[in-house]
Amino acid sequence: MSSSTVVLVHGAFLDASGWWPVVLRLLDGGHRVLASPVTGRSFRGDCDYIRTIVEHVDGEVLLVGHGYGAAVITVVGEAANVSGLLFIAGYALERGESIAEMRDLFAPAEASAHLVATVFPGEDGARRTELTVAPDQFARLLAQGLPADESGVLAVSQRPISDSVFAERASGAGWSVTPSWGVVATHDRLISPHLQRFGYRRAGCRAVRELDAPHLVTQTHAAEIVRFIDSILDEIETRG
Repeated sequence: MSSSTVVLVHGAFLDASGWWPVVLRLLDGGHRVLASPVTGRSFRGDCDYIRTIVEHVDGEVLLVGHGYGAAVITVVGEAANVSGLLFIAGYALERGESIAEMRDLFAPAEASAHLVATVFPGEDGARRTELTVAPDQFARLLAQGLPADESGVLAVSQRPISDSVFAERASGAGWSVTPSWGVVATHDRLISPHLQRFGYRRAGCRAVRELDAPHLVTQTHAAEIVRFIDSILDEIETRG
């Protein structure tokens, strides 16, 4: 068993419980695990919060980020006790880059045409816009392969993400100082697989696994994700 703690950061439209298939297997394997929530309302705020969580962990941390969560761990990966980064179907940003800028390097993903915008009042009184995926398109776009009852629950319990987070710039690029790995979901209709490969290549990921999976690869291919995490932890332990 590794001495590192695996800290999992979820992406858009889910909450931390979306990691449950991965968490279950990691706990069964005797690992120390934290699945930490992000708000999706402020990219900087989410990065600051996850960094605080990480810095309170006793010992080394393997940071694992899915989708939007991959952008968050890009920044947090500069924390002193982070020993590795695993990007899953997500954004491995460059310092000073926004998600929108990286996303615009590639053709729009299919899901972009099926986002539902809802205006809500912000804490400062200004009007904000948050996004969800049209519930009747959720299974087809994000969760191909999941049982219909499971994808149905996810579709109607989405955690929205504010459209403003996509314009916020990354204050750091943890992969420049911390070893990284990547997972490409080859059937991803939310974040282009080409974008994923580009980011991982730019980050110099030590290994990249390609899985024939949708964006919710963490649920459809949890066993494969955990095997990859195990191999990364073994490599970190050997290196250490």
